[in-house]
Amino acid sequence: MFSKNPSSPVPRPDRLAGSPVVGRGSQWWLVTGSGAILSTDPVFTGELDRFAAAMAAADQAVAELRADRGRR
Repeated sequence: MFSKNPSSPVPRPDRLAGSPVVGRGSQWWLVTGSGAILSTDPVFTGELDRFAAAMAAADQAVAELRADRGRR
């Protein structure tokens, strides 16, 4: 259900890219208006971990580009 290597933390946004998926601590939750359910499928949560890491890397790259543009 979680990253196989707990020593390498994956950034956990409150809501993953506007989706109904929320990261809390080392857990992924599927959230609806009527409640939430813990995601326990290791394949699915592994993909969520990878997607969250890719989103964080993209956000970092954009921040670096903006900072570079601001220095010109």
